[in-house]
Amino acid sequence: MTKKIDIVLGIETSCDETAAAVLKGGERLLSNVIASQVEVHAEYGGVVPEIASRKHVEAIDLVVKEALDQAGIGLRDVDGLAVTQGPGLVGSLVVGLSYAKACAFPLNKPITGVNHIHAHLMACFLEEENRPEFPFVGLVVSGGHTSLYRVDDFFHVELLGSTRDDAAGEAFDKVAKILGLPYPGGPVISKLAQKGRSDAFSFPRARLPETPLDFSFSGLKTAVLQTVQKIRAAGQELVVEDICASFQEAVVDVLVSKTLEAALEHKVKWVVAAGGVASNESLRKRLMTECKSRGLGFSVPRPIFCTDNAAMVALAGHHQLMNDMLLSDDADVYSRLF
Repeated sequence: MTKKIDIVLGIETSCDETAAAVLKGGERLLSNVIASQVEVHAEYGGVVPEIASRKHVEAIDLVVKEALDQAGIGLRDVDGLAVTQGPGLVGSLVVGLSYAKACAFPLNKPITGVNHIHAHLMACFLEEENRPEFPFVGLVVSGGHTSLYRVDDFFHVELLGSTRDDAAGEAFDKVAKILGLPYPGGPVISKLAQKGRSDAFSFPRARLPETPLDFSFSGLKTAVLQTVQKIRAAGQELVVEDICASFQEAVVDVLVSKTLEAALEHKVKWVVAAGGVASNESLRKRLMTECKSRGLGFSVPRPIFCTDNAAMVALAGHHQLMNDMLLSDDADVYSRLF
């Protein structure tokens, strides 16, 4: 590539957020626009793929134009585009990729496809302070993903463990539904947990001896369901705050213990947390405390960069564009990790 990549337009449509951001010089964020569909999907208790893709179609042009306007530039001023290629909902991803191609190809702008999970792992580099040092162990925890990675640099990422069933964020949503709480479940359970006793119920922590860095939350979800059913059948008072606090404690215990185990096993000096569930205050505080006690550095981005956003896509894309990692004209999306 002969032209220097300075200004990158990032586009994100992997699930139910339509987002666009403009990044300059690989670190200066000029704009970060996010259009959420939470209220639309709340009626259904979860994301409806067909509705999500239609909402992306409605929003993407306005979101991209807003990002460019806030950055004070036009599309012709962009040096390259970065778009989430996967994993995610196919219908949603197709909207973003098709739009990015339509912008890039007529203007002969380079375009790169970004792995959504890798972008989350790099989100901490959007912060001016407490940026992680390579290599680090990264925990990506969200509604659709709960995985551990060893990250050696911006391009080399090794999967260490992942969930065998529900992602942590999915477990929060399902437990919220059991308790009759609104979607999404993470924020409301976290808020109620602050008023409850985390030792009120002894919920299980899944241990997987054969693959110790894998996760499983289906048993925990079932335990909560059975406990609630038992209390209600006995005509006893259901203290929702205690259920929330005990459930959250079990999730945080597993996430923290496995993350630290991975860091110690791989002899890294830094731990990163990313993804929507990384906004959970209990998880952030526990990881910070436990890492500090072991002499490990710890980084977690602000909540705005934990949830799906295009700033992290632009950041990951900047490094890919600088290394000529470009999309072909016939490139397609992918729903799952390879």
